[in-house]
Amino acid sequence: MRVGFVGIGRLGARLAGRLVAAGFDVVVHDREEARAAPLLAGGAGWAASPAEAARGADAVVTCLPSPEASTEVVASEGGVLGALASGATWIEMSTTDRHELVRIARLASERGIATLEAPVTGGVHLAATGELTVIVGGEKAVAEAHMPLLRAMGRRVFHVGPLGRATELKLITNMLAFVHLVADGEALMLARRAGLDLAQAWEVIAASSGTSFVHETEGQVILNGSYDIGFTLDLALKDLGLALELGAETGVPLALAEETGRALEEARGRYGGSAWSPTVVKLLEDAVGVDLRAPGFPATLEPD
Repeated sequence: MRVGFVGIGRLGARLAGRLVAAGFDVVVHDREEARAAPLLAGGAGWAASPAEAARGADAVVTCLPSPEASTEVVASEGGVLGALASGATWIEMSTTDRHELVRIARLASERGIATLEAPVTGGVHLAATGELTVIVGGEKAVAEAHMPLLRAMGRRVFHVGPLGRATELKLITNMLAFVHLVADGEALMLARRAGLDLAQAWEVIAASSGTSFVHETEGQVILNGSYDIGFTLDLALKDLGLALELGAETGVPLALAEETGRALEEARGRYGGSAWSPTVVKLLEDAVGVDLRAPGFPATLEPD
């Protein structure tokens, strides 16, 4: 199977690398060509544009930072849909706006192109080892036909229904993660100011009913001071904004998510949108005047 892959940032590059390692014929494109160097060295090909990545491909995967970027890459003149052949598939792995996803999928269908959405969850650090969870929306037969490709990128693959359902679930999981992140910062600071050994407190929480995936991963990059989870405040606010829109559409009050959004906005205003999302905890560190450093935690969660 020939796969075009557009968008090779920190997440996309690792997903594309999994496909290369699994033996797929992969051609990649990104606005920053330098990002492709490790993939090209591993056997991927280079495409000078999204259309070139799509030309002759059986499937094109997009992994982009915003709904606007996906629309430009896929549906604009000279984009993916104009170059993909009838019978091919567009696989959207970005966390995007489900309404825009469905709109573009209709355009694809008019050209005989199938669409799957396949956002992933678990963090950039798990992408290189294929341990992510993949949430798939779209026609079941299309999903099943692409299972070898999807399973090359994720340890667990869930088909959750028609287009839009996977995006909804991804937004819900991200919303929970952001709430957990702010709560974990408060818990760690409470331990710190109470005079507890912070490293031991992290271990006890990780073994307790209060643990979470966020505590066990992002808690570490807070304690080592890097805050580097490979995911920015800008991206967090984009995803949380989409979750809040879903809440408004469905009539569900999301008080914790709204409060978390205010904290993320304050952090972006103070530290910049390109700061890593766990930097939101630095607001508490600055307010209290105490840091959350603890010895013994790795400098990064990136795999060796």
